[in-house]
Amino acid sequence: MRKIWTPIFGSLSDFAENELMDHIFNAAYTPVATVYIGLSTADPLDDDSGIAEPVGNNYAREAIAFSAANARAITHAAAITFNQASGPWGTITHWFVCDHASNTTWGTNVNMLAHGALNTSKAVVSGNTPSIAIGEVDISFTAGEITTYLANKLLDLMFRNTAYSKPATYVGLFVTALADADGDPTAKECSGGSYARKQVNINGGAAPDWELAAAGVVDNNAVITFVTPTGAWGTVTAIGIVDALTAGNLLLYDNTPGGDGQAPTTGDTVQFAANTLDITMT
Repeated sequence: MRKIWTPIFGSLSDFAENELMDHIFNAAYTPVATVYIGLSTADPLDDDSGIAEPVGNNYAREAIAFSAANARAITHAAAITFNQASGPWGTITHWFVCDHASNTTWGTNVNMLAHGALNTSKAVVSGNTPSIAIGEVDISFTAGEITTYLANKLLDLMFRNTAYSKPATYVGLFVTALADADGDPTAKECSGGSYARKQVNINGGAAPDWELAAAGVVDNNAVITFVTPTGAWGTVTAIGIVDALTAGNLLLYDNTPGGDGQAPTTGDTVQFAANTLDITMT
């Protein structure tokens, strides 16, 4: 007898958040070639401490292949069929995606990447062949503050082993609200008066640099000071992280930065104090 599950949207794990944040701001993340889906009788939680995986009775994780990320989401490309249970697996309530087929020392030789709940829990008994229909495992970024360009790149990197080179990161100031769909944000940016974006380097590089990701947070390790204005820059209402000194791709943004409404002009000091430019992935 086959049991078919319909999972709901997935959440990134703490491990995944830190690795992806560091891929943007610090050391590049190297994805595994194959990711695996497993089952749990409890909520895995973002830190993987809640994983309660069936043991024995012919249970095993299965490889899962994803279609290309689109519209900030990634879904699996083919139906997944688990082994036929030779005994009870318990009541399955959740799924998780991880980077190893069988290792069980979480955070050491296997890392959880994402997890989610089933719409309906299922008790697996001897003779059941559990399966998940195509397209039901959905891992996505919610709207806002991370561009669709970057969201798709990160999902493809982690879950499809699709190359995305670690970007350089430049902080820019903007006079018009930014949006998920923005690519090159130059048209919305401050201009004139010697304005230029400011590069922030990887941890341990020349100042200013970023701190290493922890608990899904990265912030600036040193003061970020822009060039002194030689004229008016306009009224700053947004900040953004861009991958080039000019043009490039907008990666992350905030339309409600602290101190918005400032209008830098000749002779002003324009800067972010150390540890005040916080970027969070939750």
